[in-house]
Amino acid sequence: MNRIHAALILLLCSLRPALPQTRKYPDAEVEKIHRSLLLIDTHNDITSKTVEGFDIASNGAATHTDLARLRQGNVGAVFFAVYVAASYVTGNRSAHRALEMIDTVKRDIVAKHPDSFEFVTSADGIEAARRRGKIAALMGLEGGHGIEDSLRLLRDYYDLGIRYMTLTHANTNNWADSSGGKPTHDGLTVFGKQVVREMNRLGMMVDVSHVSDKTFWDALAASKAPVFASHSSCRAIAPLPRNMTDEMIRALAKKGGVIQLNFGCDFLSPAAAAGSPLLHPLAPAAGKSSGKGGKPRIRATLGDIVAHIDHVVKIAGMEYVGIGSDFDGVGCTPAGLDDVSKFPNLTRALLEKGYTPRDIGGIYGGNLLRVMRAVERAAERPR
Repeated sequence: MNRIHAALILLLCSLRPALPQTRKYPDAEVEKIHRSLLLIDTHNDITSKTVEGFDIASNGAATHTDLARLRQGNVGAVFFAVYVAASYVTGNRSAHRALEMIDTVKRDIVAKHPDSFEFVTSADGIEAARRRGKIAALMGLEGGHGIEDSLRLLRDYYDLGIRYMTLTHANTNNWADSSGGKPTHDGLTVFGKQVVREMNRLGMMVDVSHVSDKTFWDALAASKAPVFASHSSCRAIAPLPRNMTDEMIRALAKKGGVIQLNFGCDFLSPAAAAGSPLLHPLAPAAGKSSGKGGKPRIRATLGDIVAHIDHVVKIAGMEYVGIGSDFDGVGCTPAGLDDVSKFPNLTRALLEKGYTPRDIGGIYGGNLLRVMRAVERAAERPR
């Protein structure tokens, strides 16, 4: 009987799919592969510093992002955050702040450094900028309160170049509940669903990072185009309300969307999440992101990022995961991915885990380009 049992175990083991063969990669090979890839980061907050006078071409010793390090990291496209803090709701100053943030992207980043950056608004534009050796600069409006409850302002932002809007920030607004705010609307209001439909009509991506779970499901149901999460990670690994459950990730993928992983330590590391103020978002001083301006408790690792990628691939598929670093919006970044220059380290980690260059190309940019093109096709033309 023992021999039969042992034989059955051996047979079952032989039927399991073989794990990818991994090996060590020489630096030169990693660099060659990394340079061949188009890397699109869907959330970078350096704009909160450029709007105050920081020159992105200077040495950003106190930042995660500057021009030299973007080049060193082979970053091909960046969605710069047009971040509107909740404090601007007081006094009805949200649109004013959004316009300032749009101006810092167009003037302080692109116009000031035209040899390095090219302002684009489409998937084709990203690829064209890459061919010209430029870093594609795009914009995402972070915080739906920035439209001041006006579809007219939403359309104006699209005309100015905004290509995604995060429906909420950490605050619940007048038409959508946030994961960090007191539930007020049971998800999206009737007007909130109109916002989603107008974003579809325009060709603006619907971003579900920061929203409550009910808002997520309402947005998914209301949208006729794929939706995406510009900077969120997996709740099954790091159990924060800002991260996405497996059920949400699968539904996002079924809709054709993508989850762009956040590099904040609290979003990645289970130990860091356990001590994070974002674990209890309604408590005082739960800020923009993990540890911004504060002292990080536990630092994440490259392995944590790979674990989140592995998890999405396992539960949803290779086509539904990407990168939304939140650099300069988080106070703690993973060891080995300290700033935008360190992306080759992630490429090495993925290669040595068994991911192919083609797989990594999808994670770094191909999956996001697919979503952009689907949203562009779903838009009504002419406007």
